[in-house]
Amino acid sequence: MSKKETALQLSANAITVLERRYLKRNEEGKVLETPAEMFARVARTIASAETKLNTGVDAKQLEKEFYRMMTSLEFMPNSPTLMNAGRELGQLSACFVLPVGDSMEEIFEAIKNTALIHKSGGGTGFSFSRIRPANDVVSSTRGISSGPISFMKVFDAATETIKQGGTRRGANMGILRVDHPDIMDFIMAKRDQTVLTNFNISVGLTEAFMEAVEKDGEYDIVNPRTGKPVGKLPARKIFDHIVDMAWHNGEPGIIFLDRLNRDNPTPHVGEIEATNPCGEQPLLPYESCNLGSINLARFAHEDDVDWPRLRETVRLATRFLDNVIEVNNYPIPEIDQMTRANRKIGLGIMGWADMLIRLGIPYNSQEAIELGEKLMKFINDEAHQMSVELAEERGPFPNFKGSIYDVKGGRPIRNATCTTIAPTGTISIISSTSSGVEPLFAVSFVRQVLDDDKLVEVHPLFEQIARERGFYSKELMEKIAEHGTVQDIPEIPEDVRRVFVTAHDITPEDHIRMQAAFQKYTDNAVSKTVNFRNEASREDVATVYRLAYQLGCKGVTIYRDGSRDLQVLSVKKADEKAADIPIETEKKSRKRERPRALRGTTYQMETGCGPLYVTINEDSKGVFELFTTMGKAGGCAASQCEAIGRLVSLAWRSGVQARQAVKQLIGITCHKPAGFGANRITSCADAVAKAIELHMLPEGDAPTQFVGNGGACPDCGGPVEHEGGCCVCHACGYSECA
Repeated sequence: MSKKETALQLSANAITVLERRYLKRNEEGKVLETPAEMFARVARTIASAETKLNTGVDAKQLEKEFYRMMTSLEFMPNSPTLMNAGRELGQLSACFVLPVGDSMEEIFEAIKNTALIHKSGGGTGFSFSRIRPANDVVSSTRGISSGPISFMKVFDAATETIKQGGTRRGANMGILRVDHPDIMDFIMAKRDQTVLTNFNISVGLTEAFMEAVEKDGEYDIVNPRTGKPVGKLPARKIFDHIVDMAWHNGEPGIIFLDRLNRDNPTPHVGEIEATNPCGEQPLLPYESCNLGSINLARFAHEDDVDWPRLRETVRLATRFLDNVIEVNNYPIPEIDQMTRANRKIGLGIMGWADMLIRLGIPYNSQEAIELGEKLMKFINDEAHQMSVELAEERGPFPNFKGSIYDVKGGRPIRNATCTTIAPTGTISIISSTSSGVEPLFAVSFVRQVLDDDKLVEVHPLFEQIARERGFYSKELMEKIAEHGTVQDIPEIPEDVRRVFVTAHDITPEDHIRMQAAFQKYTDNAVSKTVNFRNEASREDVATVYRLAYQLGCKGVTIYRDGSRDLQVLSVKKADEKAADIPIETEKKSRKRERPRALRGTTYQMETGCGPLYVTINEDSKGVFELFTTMGKAGGCAASQCEAIGRLVSLAWRSGVQARQAVKQLIGITCHKPAGFGANRITSCADAVAKAIELHMLPEGDAPTQFVGNGGACPDCGGPVEHEGGCCVCHACGYSECA
């Protein structure tokens, strides 16, 4: 293994991520394998399918090819394959969809299956559209239905419990059709950010709805219990509510259901109602899909793409992913049966932004759009050709007869789908490349490390060019980190600025055009985040949604910078630091004097150290002071809480808004958290923040909860990035959607 180790070039970040999340450990938590041994374990396990299938291919030689493809960082399978191949668990797929019926038995059967999938390291998608609406009749009990949202909360609570202590967090996608009677409740469900924290949610839009939006007309609302219309709603009003909520905090997303089913390869088997948690993998009920991504940055050769080497890698990766299906240990029999019947695989890409930089092509250019289309068509065509050859060798997927391939008179094919573009948060860190089809998040950013030290990190290609062309300096890198962009820094050559564009340097329309370019030649869907600047309007969001529909996208996830209260930007201009402080305090801050008597409220918060009583007093101008009392007197916790109370009081009396204290304190974690789900308290500081939020509720503010989507990483405190419809920490490999 020593020779293999020396050949394996991994960054410090990649090694950290592998050691924390991927490498085999013993019961005491000691790492038992090296990264090279992990790749050897995976290659050996996936190549063993050749022997199982009796293909006549030399499994040992193929193992070497699989090993080389991964260790050269040209291709990486999805995380469960890296973690579990060749180990006892043996569950290798990332994406699952489970059916949710309208009976109590079906709903709780889905919850049980969700637990088994999450325990095995997978993420789950659901359509809740078959559940009858709230207040509808339940004939078996002569009662009334509580509706889909109430059951989603049960799924959410189950996920919260299951994910404790796991190597990968359980993640869910919840979808509701736009013509469901409870659609408005669904759209507004995550306005309170303590609700459905283990769900991404998306509204399933239909062609009829979008046509009604364009005509400013009405559309039918259908009761799923009867299948009959029960009323009409104004389409544009519903569309505007979706836009407004997405503008507020990024959810719900949207998916175009009719478009998913237009490309459903097996309509004779069933209808597609849901996707995996990041939206890129539409699946039938009980289907799973294993994914893998090619690192395009490794195929930028001088001024062009190394097409012959890319073809070879696509073909080898397609064989790899089909082999995964054979050696996979599925969590329930229904998934095993459906997955083997359709044999869907999802070969995608990462490193697109890095490839463009190496080729000298700006991300936001027509040249990039055209190359994206050409490149994805090449990958899709080669993957399909390889799948046809695998069908000749091994037989087509069992549901081939009656599939769209069969109906159109096509050649037998091994896999019902071949390509998917997924978010590649953690595997792109391992591969030291940019994520999916996303642009760069930042050219340079500041990472907070121990003892309040700050470390400036620079994109390696930018640093290389800066050194080669003689304009590198530590001061310049710090300046870039402060600005978050190179576009307004004149000492950087114009041609370099032109190529190093970031997610906020390009327009939302450019984001969508790139997504559409790759969607054009992708079997499944493209996971991508459309980034908006904070000052973007609701109409800007609506324009992007309409453009996505017009350009043939299958869904959209947007994020307006700073729209979630808890976001901690990793790059920020100096003149934006005081943006949330009232104007009068910017001029001169004067501490308010305490009157003899104040009125207030005391809140009991359950913490890991016992009950904490938080008293908040107000004067005529608003919140004035905060006191804390621990149920267990004395000790470090009590003294720390007293210190927090004094500092919060001083801040309020000096003019700082109440929500600023919440933003600083919420989500801080300690070794003794308490509670679950919406009631989870991660520390005494977190309890104080949530008590302040409760106090603010009568004024119309909703309590929030520290979540990974925006802000500091809950594992290491580093900055998280919105990419591929998810949030990823590039410091430790944490992924909200893992």
